[in-house]
Amino acid sequence: MRITNKMMTNNMLSNINSNKNSVANLEEQYTSGKKIQKPSDDPVIAVRALKLRSNLSELKQYLEKNIPDARSWMEMTEGSLKTVNEILSKINTSCIQGSSDTLTAKDRAAIVQNLHEMKEQIYQEGNSNLAGRYIFSGYKTDSSLTFEEKTSNLEYTITEEFKSDQIKTSQSVYGEYGMQDLYDMTKDFTISPKTLDSYRLKLSYEKLEDNPTVNIDSITQTIQNISVTDPEAYNPAPDEINFIKETGELVFGKDVYDSSNDKSIEVIYNKNSFEKGELKPEHYFTCNVQDNIKNTDVEFIKSKQSIQYEVNFNQRLTINVEGSDAIKHQIGIEIDEILNRVNDVISTENKIEEIKKKLEDRNLTEEEKAKAEQILDHFNTELILRKDTMQRSFEKGMTGSSKQQDIINTAVSDIGSRMVRLNLTESRLSDQKVEFTELMSINEDVDLIETYIKFNAAQNIYMASLSATAKSIKNTLLDFL
Repeated sequence: MRITNKMMTNNMLSNINSNKNSVANLEEQYTSGKKIQKPSDDPVIAVRALKLRSNLSELKQYLEKNIPDARSWMEMTEGSLKTVNEILSKINTSCIQGSSDTLTAKDRAAIVQNLHEMKEQIYQEGNSNLAGRYIFSGYKTDSSLTFEEKTSNLEYTITEEFKSDQIKTSQSVYGEYGMQDLYDMTKDFTISPKTLDSYRLKLSYEKLEDNPTVNIDSITQTIQNISVTDPEAYNPAPDEINFIKETGELVFGKDVYDSSNDKSIEVIYNKNSFEKGELKPEHYFTCNVQDNIKNTDVEFIKSKQSIQYEVNFNQRLTINVEGSDAIKHQIGIEIDEILNRVNDVISTENKIEEIKKKLEDRNLTEEEKAKAEQILDHFNTELILRKDTMQRSFEKGMTGSSKQQDIINTAVSDIGSRMVRLNLTESRLSDQKVEFTELMSINEDVDLIETYIKFNAAQNIYMASLSATAKSIKNTLLDFL
């Protein structure tokens, strides 16, 4: 085969260009630190790089955003619940002090005031928020747990569900007398005040509207609307239910109470005015609310509202605790009951002081004096009975606060276990981030030492090819003449 100069020249140029490309490729790898500069350089490395980068991006989202946000929410929740637990512990201590029969009226008033302040503080903790989002309101993070000011433009229709074992037996003083009876010449003073056992179901709100609907196993009951000042308020007929709207109580007659055993009770009632600090019904019950200012009508269906964060691949974690699961109406109900019983004792003590002053009047006739002394005896009997019911209410407060603490402790334990899971997930993701970073580096990054050696070798080869070419084609036109 005849080798021409042109063939030699083309071969040498091709080899020089190939060697130069090798030098250029190794130079790009050495300066960029990457194995490929474009997907076509190595499609396998490119596809693997996209997958690893996508996974690493998700890991960073979990580690740098989702997990810190979830931790902040749960730490805020845990802190608020622990504060509520501390307050409940103080309430329990105050109830123990209040149950003593050696306290003066001033001492009791101080305890009641303290209980009232602590109740408000508990509900205030329910309004805790993180970056403007209320943490105990479920999905309604823009709505506080309680009313932050007195509200009278909202009309609520509330549906509250009970079990028959929630009907409690309680005592009240029946047949008490008042100062006005001193001037009632027809009044019979032969009957002394006594305690009356009644079956009560306390609704979550007071100061309600008339005519609630009470269904026992879907059977509508007949309700008697009655004022709390009526002497028969807590003494209904055996087959009737008294509804006391001022206190939000349903008082069951004996026959109705017996027939409701092991049955579900549904009460539908209306409330149109709320004081500052009262819990909002939509966070606790199925209800309908009409806004008379905005002219809107909204129905709220009570359901589980778990806020979940994605903290790992296909792993979601519930970060919230609903107020209805931790901060109960029962806290306020028991404290209000104590307040009412203490006020009853103070009222009776005031009547005794008043009648004693009346007995000091020298203008009283013997008949009036005898009548006043008889009323005084009844007042003293009433005071003994009212102190007994007051002590019982303090004892119920002790039991109730302990039960509420159990509920709070359960919620704190639950949020704590979720925090442990979150920390374990974060630790695992941190390890995975290191592993994915290493895999990505192995897939994409070059070994600089090895690349440097290859680059020098390629450069030497390239220079050698130039030198060889120069020696091979140095003939000129004169060599052929």
